Amino acid sequence: MSYEEMELWLRLQLTEGIGRSTARQLLIAFGLPQQVFSQSVRALREVVTDRQAQALHATPADLDATARATWDWWQADPTHRRLLALGDDGYPSPLLDIEDPPLVLYAMGAPVAWAAGAIRSIAIVGSRNPTPQGLENATQFARTLAQTGLTIVSGMASGIDTAAHTGALQGAAPGQLATIAVVGTGLDRVYPKTNLGLARQIALNGLLLSEFPVGTPPLAANFPQRNRIISGLCLGTLVVEAALQSGSLITARMAAEQGKDVFAVPGSIHSTQARGCHALIKQGAKLVESANDVLEELRAAPSAHWVPQVQITPDLLENIGSDFAPQTGLLACLGFDPVGLDLLQNRSGLDTPHLQAELMALELQGRVARLPGGLYQRLAGN
Repeated sequence: MSYEEMELWLRLQLTEGIGRSTARQLLIAFGLPQQVFSQSVRALREVVTDRQAQALHATPADLDATARATWDWWQADPTHRRLLALGDDGYPSPLLDIEDPPLVLYAMGAPVAWAAGAIRSIAIVGSRNPTPQGLENATQFARTLAQTGLTIVSGMASGIDTAAHTGALQGAAPGQLATIAVVGTGLDRVYPKTNLGLARQIALNGLLLSEFPVGTPPLAANFPQRNRIISGLCLGTLVVEAALQSGSLITARMAAEQGKDVFAVPGSIHSTQARGCHALIKQGAKLVESANDVLEELRAAPSAHWVPQVQITPDLLENIGSDFAPQTGLLACLGFDPVGLDLLQNRSGLDTPHLQAELMALELQGRVARLPGGLYQRLAGN
């Protein structure tokens, strides 16, 4: 792709009032962006409104700066950075089958041949504020599934996404595309910043993808938008932990609408982070307890189509792009599953006397129960 071609794709992407759907209509009607922009206003009015036609004849104010920044970013490492326009040979073929494929993808990482069927992947998503058990589950599922040759796709958010990418990197064989992170910012930025080291590992052993131009900051509306790419790349989506109002349920809904399998890991009935998974299971998602459950379903014939009911509210959209404050203290280390002293000590970092003292205090407060076998469990409402 030459600089001029890249600039025209960016112009189409940046033109005010031209969304992805309208842009695709223009491409279908006229061909590549250079053909679109060579049309008269009168010809454009056959496809779009007069206002949109006028906008297409104006140059976006930020086009020159965006194009220069994008070209500089790309040419800094053309072996491991690419721009993939809709219709390019390297464009991810699974995304061509979804209703709303991105016009342009920015890619950074291992060189990949996106031939149909060359990459078999599964999405693993979940809460930004998971329980300790949820983090362990996500890591273990990702590690085991990666060991079977699957590529793990997630959104590089904190919490379950981070654990999924980490587990994939641990389980993948040398030379395997371990994981794909579909991010909600430009690829010149890392969000959250705590994942800078993870992003570098993914760039070496996987792939970072974004549909947002270089320089795009973390905006709340961009995170649910990228979820269709996460599900669209994959054979199915596994939700490890999710509250009833969460971006993970949006990803599950999109996966179902795309005709993909949806899997959910059950959790404690006392955990708010398990309620989203339980709702998905009630609506038809496949309950899974191990990676083998996922693999067996992926090998089986497609099941009846279903669409989970997810209410997308303004509050939900505002919160998806932010990192929720994690729980702290011994209660957070307990989670909601029964846990022994050794594991709890590893999670909390407390020495034995301090750990036992804190557990005793929580027992006396009615917040923790001692179970047979030396196990402890957090009680509902705490």
